[in-house]
Amino acid sequence: MRGPWICSSYFKLDGSSAHEEDGWFETGDVATIDSRGNVSITDRTKDVIKSGGEWISSIEIENCATGHPQVAEAAVIGRNHPKWGERPLLIIVKSGEDDVPPDELKGYLDGKIAKWWMPDDVQFIDEMPHTATGKIQKMKLREMFADYQFPA
Repeated sequence: MRGPWICSSYFKLDGSSAHEEDGWFETGDVATIDSRGNVSITDRTKDVIKSGGEWISSIEIENCATGHPQVAEAAVIGRNHPKWGERPLLIIVKSGEDDVPPDELKGYLDGKIAKWWMPDDVQFIDEMPHTATGKIQKMKLREMFADYQFPA
């Protein structure tokens, strides 16, 4: 983005790659602009999943998954897949003690997201890693699931 109210540099950080092109600030966001000029941020470039040459929005899957009554928090990360390059892995923190079958979660997502966006697996963790401002730390999740292999 570029404009009179956009920062031209970071305080005490010279040579930021976000400020390489003169006057432009690389936010790292993926966005759309509609016919009226409204901008909608749809994901972060580092969080979109490239599967079979197509892009999958992790945020849209997360937003749908958190609508399930037994889901307290949801995160989606891309994991390596031998055929498709990457596929979505849905990571869930349950809202209660009851088990939530992965097939039930996938059934809940059916019709809410594109069929080819459907996560290939669901993993459950006790606590989601967060930043000091409350954002989910996907980098930590990628580290936690670095050796993850999808079921055959």
